[in-house]
Amino acid sequence: MTSEYFNRACIYGAGAIGGWIGARLAAAGCRVSAVARGATLDALQRHGLRLREGGVESAWPVHASADPLDLGVQDLVVVAVKATGLLDVARRIKPLVGPGTVVLSAMNGVPWWFFQGFGGRFAGTVLNAVDATAEIGHAIPGTSVIGCVVHASCTTEPGYAQHHFGNKLIVGEPCGQPSERVMRLAALLQAAGFESSVSEQIQKDVWYKLWGNMTVNPISALTGATTDRILDDDLVRAFVSSVMLEAREIGAHIGIPIAQQPEDRHAVTRKLGAFKTSMLQDLEAGKPLEIDALVTVVKELGALTGVATPFTDALLGLSRLQARMRGLY
Repeated sequence: MTSEYFNRACIYGAGAIGGWIGARLAAAGCRVSAVARGATLDALQRHGLRLREGGVESAWPVHASADPLDLGVQDLVVVAVKATGLLDVARRIKPLVGPGTVVLSAMNGVPWWFFQGFGGRFAGTVLNAVDATAEIGHAIPGTSVIGCVVHASCTTEPGYAQHHFGNKLIVGEPCGQPSERVMRLAALLQAAGFESSVSEQIQKDVWYKLWGNMTVNPISALTGATTDRILDDDLVRAFVSSVMLEAREIGAHIGIPIAQQPEDRHAVTRKLGAFKTSMLQDLEAGKPLEIDALVTVVKELGALTGVATPFTDALLGLSRLQARMRGLY
């Protein structure tokens, strides 16, 4: 499987999720490389790609470079950067991508390819919040992309990923049509130990995940609270629910209805226990916050569909101001 279809796999963004996926692919027999910089590049070159999972540590050789030209055309490129770093990826990814390369988009929030082959009357729309100049879509067209929704929690130090919980990767073609390449990719991911499935419409899975994390992520960054503390506060939970109801109405207008109530999703989040969101981890590390791909884009979609978003606007204004005051937006 790996040698025939996805022998060469490059991780662009070897942090928490990218490092976890890369180590698993290496264990499955892929020749893994990575584009990295700074301390992460140094660690990868010295020690390989390291992973701690289930109390066991492993290390896998990886060809790491700051320059994609050093790595050459790949069969699979896993883009696992924060949304704030995607424009830089788009400007540098070309040497990795050939006619048959699959670009697996494993990122939080609404992606640049969201309306490629999907969305009815909104199909083909470029969302300013995630691709204001359309440069990303031009450099990484939807035809190269397989979308991926990650349901897992990992943390990272340079060149070292630690997996905590969750093992699900949902993959799918942006156009929603089944394809041989997506089935092969899902089989590879299953062979690598992931709980992998193929979605009939990956945008629905993107939106459902966003429905849960577009609120707790920025609120955790505003307050420093873990998810359990956020949901334990009646007033905060009511505010979260109000934002979610706006997003649910938007989803219904673009062909992604959600039958659940916010409290149903809160119950799912509660089962995960007390944990720091990725946005809170980024804030504490002084990294730029992914506000646009999680919240600004929902405001934009509200305007596009004619859905009023006063609660989303309040969340956006507060979280954006917090990030600006810290130099993280």
